[in-house]
Amino acid sequence: MYTDGRSRTTSSLVSLAIAYLLLVIIGVGAIAILPPGTSSGLAALNPFGPAELSRRFFAASPDAVRVSAFFCFASAVPLVIYTAIIVARLRLLGQRDAGVHAAFAGGLAASGGLAAAGLFLWTLSVPEASASLGLSRTLHVLVFLCGGPAFAMGMGLLAGGASMSLLATGLLPNWVTRLGLALAVTGALSSLGLLIVPMTVAIPVTRVGGCVWLIAVGALLPSRSSR
Repeated sequence: MYTDGRSRTTSSLVSLAIAYLLLVIIGVGAIAILPPGTSSGLAALNPFGPAELSRRFFAASPDAVRVSAFFCFASAVPLVIYTAIIVARLRLLGQRDAGVHAAFAGGLAASGGLAAAGLFLWTLSVPEASASLGLSRTLHVLVFLCGGPAFAMGMGLLAGGASMSLLATGLLPNWVTRLGLALAVTGALSSLGLLIVPMTVAIPVTRVGGCVWLIAVGALLPSRSSR
């Protein structure tokens, strides 16, 4: 009975992590694979690039923007459920330190950032919003801030808090806890992108590393019954 329960919980965590990853990939792909006749997506999606280039892209591709926004918003759902389950698992394992609370707050912040980014991005599909250079620029920057530094900081707290709590327990392989602690660092460094633009490179590092960490922890973290 205990083994079945552990198997179901592990399967749920891995499934949620994979669902989150797939939703993110679909959301990015929807806006990166452009309809014929539009400008380069990578250049247009750069919040530090020419504002008019971005505005023209959002105005010309409202359907792609809307689909991308939906999947970005939807990706917050498996992430917040994963956060709730992993924090409950940590408590079942007897962890009651500050790292558990930091992980919970970080997971909520990361999922909230994704949800907000999706809503701001959806607004850019509205013709009146994409017609205004000032408004489209403002919304574009908000999408970046919520889905970039805010998300990365939250993911860093989630991974770093949980890893710090489990560091001395030996319940996870060393590489998993070290990855979690490294994500805490890259998540914090991503906030420096608000001051130093090149530091925004820490955001995709945290995003990709976070997906690996979520899947690894979901698959490898034991339940109380296995101890």
